[in-house]
Amino acid sequence: MTTDTVEAAELLSTPTGPYTVGPLHESAAPRLHLSLVLPTYNESKNIREMISRLTHILDDAFPGDYEIIVVDDNSPDRTWEFAQSLTSEYPQLRVMRRHLERGLSTAVIRGWQASRGELLAVIDADLQHPPEVTVGLASEMVRGADIAVASRHVEGGGVSDWSILRRILSRAAQVLGLLILPGVVGKVSDPMSGFFMLRRTAIQGIELNPLGYKILIEVLGRGRFRWIGEVPYVFQERIRGESKVTGQVYVDYFRHLLRLRISTLPINRFLRFGIVGLSGVVVDMGVLFLLSDPSTLGWGLTRSKLIAAELAIINNFIWNDAWTFGDIASHQRGFKHRLQRFSKFQLVCLAGLMLNTVLLNLQFNLLGMNRYLANAVAIAAVTAWNFWLNFKLSWRAATPEVIDSQTVKSEL
Repeated sequence: MTTDTVEAAELLSTPTGPYTVGPLHESAAPRLHLSLVLPTYNESKNIREMISRLTHILDDAFPGDYEIIVVDDNSPDRTWEFAQSLTSEYPQLRVMRRHLERGLSTAVIRGWQASRGELLAVIDADLQHPPEVTVGLASEMVRGADIAVASRHVEGGGVSDWSILRRILSRAAQVLGLLILPGVVGKVSDPMSGFFMLRRTAIQGIELNPLGYKILIEVLGRGRFRWIGEVPYVFQERIRGESKVTGQVYVDYFRHLLRLRISTLPINRFLRFGIVGLSGVVVDMGVLFLLSDPSTLGWGLTRSKLIAAELAIINNFIWNDAWTFGDIASHQRGFKHRLQRFSKFQLVCLAGLMLNTVLLNLQFNLLGMNRYLANAVAIAAVTAWNFWLNFKLSWRAATPEVIDSQTVKSEL
């Protein structure tokens, strides 16, 4: 038998297909109470201490009734190999080496798919999540929680020695999440936590569609939860290895929020909003061409974009007020109410316009993209933002008491 064959026989097979966690079958291997997944990439310096501390804790809490699954993304430092060498010392440990997939969120789900636990959990392998908090999470599950989240933002929690900039970025990301996806991000105090425990049945049979590192947002957005518990913890500074936090993490977080937001939008109304938005694109593109193209007026790109976008905003408001939100606007007649709606619409779109302009310039000036393709990408990025806030602020929030029950039911 070759070395590769021995390796394949010892390691867990990586599940394939949709990211759906299935039920535990009676005919399968003996079910356990807890399956804890550690997604890893270049964590060979931390993995022994992490496994040792977790095992010490879980042996007392779940004696003989748990498993630890390391899911490694084929680390150059061969974390998977080092973890596999520990299985003789720690029989509860199982190791999966992924060759074709990458990403923390998908690694967690693949680990859960291969698990045998009625409770599922995840913790980072870099020791920044104190393993001892796992007991607190388990206690919340015993009390009846469907999911228990380790939080830095409840009493007793904290972020150790984070710099002011990192604190600001973390809070700004949370505020952004509340703006785009309030019904999900607002469920917990620390929606960006990567340390939590949940019941298998809460996500069983649901196809997940994660992106990047923030798996909790996906789970909260698609799972079935009646009771959410929170346990404080203090985020520790990394001692060994390199941090995985880069600018791309925040980009993926933003994209993930938009993906979830779009998947939970009131479809019929959103489609109308999208059609109106396309008419605005025609106005925006046409004016941008007339003002900025070298063959026409040749004005500066930013000035041209601002004028084009404002004319598109006016166009979109007229059509949205008459059609997309016409049923709501009909209860808010008169110039005063219309002016109020337009003012709110303008403010919401102004925030989107600022993001739109930044994205346009980044793509055109730094990436060298065609100005019209860059403009289209920027417009698409802020569409869901504009719809949701306008739905909540510009129309519905103005006089909600006069909207009849039939209108409300149509949005459910």
